[in-house]
Amino acid sequence: MMDRRNALAGMVALFGAQVFAPLARAAGLAPAGAIPVIDQGVPSLQVFTPYQRALMTVLCERIIPTTDTPGAIAAGVPMYVEKLLADWAVAEDREPILSGLAEIDARSWQDYRLPAVKAKPEQQDALLTLAMNDELPDGEEFFKAFRQMVVVGYYTSEIGITQEREYLPVPGEYNGAFPYSQVNKVYSA
Repeated sequence: MMDRRNALAGMVALFGAQVFAPLARAAGLAPAGAIPVIDQGVPSLQVFTPYQRALMTVLCERIIPTTDTPGAIAAGVPMYVEKLLADWAVAEDREPILSGLAEIDARSWQDYRLPAVKAKPEQQDALLTLAMNDELPDGEEFFKAFRQMVVVGYYTSEIGITQEREYLPVPGEYNGAFPYSQVNKVYSA
């Protein structure tokens, strides 16, 4: 059986010192302080307005879109992001995410004359690129934290572990001469 907590700790290690604080807390790599340990169910508080939730959801899908494997929405990443921010973040952790969503929406209105939720996927990609390149106020801080939450949420989900990657709970034998041309998927354990 897959243990999301162990998968989370492994994923967080990839980000090193740049890990978003709520991810480190949830993985048990940082002190939780007054943050409750809640692993399942609904978030302990509502982090997003309905519009912010819709925008966050479409942006999650732009970070990991549906291709030949399910994307972020199918993997439940938007719910994961909200739960992480509700149960493992303090107010200061939520601020760059909330302000980043507001900046992306404002820029969408400026550039496309429509809300970011209704923008075309290519336009949403352009808005995320502006944030990534720090061309929006605090855009880079938003993008780094948001992308980390989406990537970790996806690759610690059942879909991310079993469909995007090949899940091997107990690794097989070592074969140092395995032909690289026969590698199909990255394995996770």
